[in-house]
Order: sequence, then C-alpha cells, then structure tokens
Amino acid sequence: MWFKNLQIFKLLTPFEQTPEALHEQLTERAARDCGSLELSSFGWQPPLGRGAELLTHAANGCIMICARREERLLPASVVRELLDEKIAALEEAEARKVRRKEREELKDELIFELLPRAFVKSSRHYAYIDTEANWLVVDASSAKRAEELVSLLRETLGTLPAKPLDVAQAPASMMTAWLNGSESSAEFLIQDECELRDTVEEGGIIRCKRQDLEGDELRTHLEAGKQVVKLALEWGERLGFVLSDDLSIKRLKFLDLILEEAASSEAEDAATRFDVDFALMSLELRRFIARLVETCGGLAEET
Repeated sequence: MWFKNLQIFKLLTPFEQTPEALHEQLTERAARDCGSLELSSFGWQPPLGRGAELLTHAANGCIMICARREERLLPASVVRELLDEKIAALEEAEARKVRRKEREELKDELIFELLPRAFVKSSRHYAYIDTEANWLVVDASSAKRAEELVSLLRETLGTLPAKPLDVAQAPASMMTAWLNGSESSAEFLIQDECELRDTVEEGGIIRCKRQDLEGDELRTHLEAGKQVVKLALEWGERLGFVLSDDLSIKRLKFLDLILEEAASSEAEDAATRFDVDFALMSLELRRFIARLVETCGGLAEET
C-alpha cells in the first residue's frame, strides 16, 4: 500500500464530503469485469481489496480511494500479422487489390472476432484526498495515468476543482542552484543521481547515477547552461525520492525511521495493517508536501 510515486494535485475548494457520502457516489462507477467485446473498463473498487465492501478508507482526515482497470491484451503485432494473412488470401482469391477503406473494415472485423478470446489484465491505481491540507495525491509514475484517475473521479462526482501542483520557484532552477553550490537546503539532502538537459529544444541530456554530483565534470555541464530536471534527494532521514521539474515524485522510499514506526504498531489482520500504514504514510506525506512547497517559495497563486 505504501505509495511509490506521487502526482500531486491542489484542490481549489475544500473537499467537504464525508467518507460515507463519497462511498455512495463512487458506487455509481464501481469497477466491473471487462465485457467480452470491450477493450477496457475502469471503475472504483474497495482500497482493501475485493473482499471488502467500502469504496473509501479514512484516517487522519485523509480518504483513500482505489480504481481498477481491466484491459484486454490484443497486441498490435498479432492483429497486423493476421490482417496481412487475411488480405493476402482475399486478394489471391478475387484477383484484386484491397483498398485502404476495405482494409480498415477488415481490421475492425478481425478485432471484433479476437476480443472475446483475448486475455484480460487487471491493475489497481491508488489515490487519497487530504481534506485538511487540500491535496489529491495519486500513486502514479506518469502524469497521464494520474489524469486518468482524476478524470474518473471528476466524472463520478460531477465536478472536482483541482489542478497539478504549481509553485512560485521553478523546481529546475532551484535544483540547478543546489548543484551549483550557490544555494543549498539543509533539509533536502542531495544524493547520487540526477538528470541534466539543455534549455534549447532537442538539446543534449546527461544522466548520472551513483556519481559524486559535486565533481568538476558535472559543474562543467551546468556552466554550459544545462538545467537539472531530475534530482535524487533525501528528506529528514525519513524519505528518499527523485524530484522532477514537474514536481512529480518518483521512486519514493520510506526510510528506516518510518518503517520501524510502522513495524512497532500491532496489527491483528490485513485491514488493521492497512489502516496503520495509511495513517503513518498520509501524515508523513502531509508534512513532506508542505515542506516541499515552502522550499519552492510557496504555491504559485499565493505569491
């Protein structure tokens, strides 16, 4: 359950629904099995898994939700190969060339035939609403995946005034200044990984892993005008992560101080374990996001 990536959205108005009321609304778009002729389905399922009933799970003013996606696996290479065989047989049998429009029609017919036999892949996507700090936090490695969940939530609720986190100081400028040594943060400690890019379009990209980021080689690239767009950091000996210039958090790790605190809490069953872990994670991330925003000069709209 511990989140591995963060895509952070700011709620523009307070979220005032109770977990119980939110559950009732989510039931209107509950997850279901993908139909035999559907490419995919996307809906809400209990955060605690299929055996649970509630579509929400609350702790410390935060409400966890979970979306389940089912997709039929129909590789494009398989469709293309079967379509080529079908077209070749038709052209040979009728001694004519299959035109583009007919080819598209044959492709649609082939997909219609193959869908019921395709394997179904299921995936779960977690997020939680922090009703006290007004954040929507999505565990997604890409902005596209996060937007899909946010769009589903917006469609379910009818409205959801929210936008991706935006701060006063550009993260790329801040991270570049940190590596240049002109500014530093005692709270966010630089680790051994970064990515640099030229500011010009189609410019060069430098990726460093397990490197001394204070060396002369890296400084030469910074002096040439490259900016830091990804930087591995550690926060307060509690979290390790990679910060991107779009404020997304990748490869999030909860360090020993947090894990030891979680392990010290007794949990009689999986549901209790989930509740304890969620409570610890949400409180920690509430503090972390607040400090990250403050370090970046505050929210953009407040400056």
